[in-house]
Amino acid sequence: MNEILSHLKNNPEFRKINTQETILNFIELLPPKLKKGVKFAYIKRQILYFVLTHPVYKMEFEYSKSLINDLLRTANIANVDELKFFVTNRIEKKEKTKEMSSYFKERSFGIFENSIKDENLHKKVEEIRNIIKNS
Repeated sequence: MNEILSHLKNNPEFRKINTQETILNFIELLPPKLKKGVKFAYIKRQILYFVLTHPVYKMEFEYSKSLINDLLRTANIANVDELKFFVTNRIEKKEKTKEMSSYFKERSFGIFENSIKDENLHKKVEEIRNIIKNS
């Protein structure tokens, strides 16, 4: 299995996979305060673009540009002449996994008198009582 993957990585058709892996390794070389702000990075026309999560990180990257250039030289990433940083304006969607029952705590214990004479309504109130007791 490893032989197949290494063979595929060495093919020129899969050059982008190797480039992306190199970029991810380069991001791991960054100091923790900078690494935390990187959403992702990519290379386009000999420019390494860093997509950041917040405008404060953009300022930090601008201040640390010389450090990043030094790390870039030591990482031997070919065909990168310039660095650019920008903050994405796309808002990430948060997953909604909470159910309605988790939004509030049931305050009733289902202890009440059911004095309804109509059989259908009496059954419905008892169903509601069971729902309350089970929650």
